[in-house]
Amino acid sequence: MSDFPDIRPGVSLAEALRSAPLDPLENRILISHALQLTRIQLITQSERQLTPDEAAQLSALFRRRLQGEPIAYIVGEREFFGLAMQVTPDVLIPRPDTELLVELALERLPQNGRALDMGTGSGAIAVAIAHTRPDVSMTALDVSEGALKVAAGNALRHGAKVEFLRSDWYAALGEATAPYLDLIVSNPPYIVAGDVHLSQGDLRFEPIGALTDHADGLSALRIIIDGAATYLKADGWLLMEHGYDQSEAVRKLLEQRGFAEVQSWRDLAGIERVSGGRLTGS
Repeated sequence: MSDFPDIRPGVSLAEALRSAPLDPLENRILISHALQLTRIQLITQSERQLTPDEAAQLSALFRRRLQGEPIAYIVGEREFFGLAMQVTPDVLIPRPDTELLVELALERLPQNGRALDMGTGSGAIAVAIAHTRPDVSMTALDVSEGALKVAAGNALRHGAKVEFLRSDWYAALGEATAPYLDLIVSNPPYIVAGDVHLSQGDLRFEPIGALTDHADGLSALRIIIDGAATYLKADGWLLMEHGYDQSEAVRKLLEQRGFAEVQSWRDLAGIERVSGGRLTGS
């Protein structure tokens, strides 16, 4: 919509909301963000007139959105598990379906348990777990310094105790420590290289290395599964998010590595989105 006209200074908030080019929810989100107003204030101040600076700022925000930029990057945050998480182009935008991963982790973590989040990105999963269960000792890894900075900020924002380490998967953990984790959780890159979705919608703006393994979509999942036994206690759980058509392959990988109670769980759309299992042996 390159022909979208700039919002004129002097129009009321009510008129700006009516004439803005997006759907009503996104119009409200962007106007609330730009003017630092709550939803209630948008109503009670509906006759307030926009200044020239406010009109110019709103026009710029709407153009960014019309060019496809995710609204979460424009406003700088997205809600996840009831918590406002900062997001930048260094990290994936947290999705509601990933909350399933948090719920399953919380169900399986013992009191004072120890958990690891691999490829933490914005820290959404680790922060949600640590915020909900302060008794848990939470560690989170990512290879991206930019992502770790965002994640640490989210932990600080919500008073969640998380240890962040820069690591290419398990590398920073070493192998000298005896198994000590009760749970490993991960939402790794799992989109197959060349998938058409990578060039569509919000994915065009998100970090490519957090979306795809540049291979068959299973390489990161294999690394996580193959290394889990070094760090998981006996009866510890491994839980991973994956693609809509990968559940059977992931279950087979888990079974081949000796995991028990291997199963998949469905997301809000009824798609098998998370698979995991319990490590057997001593």
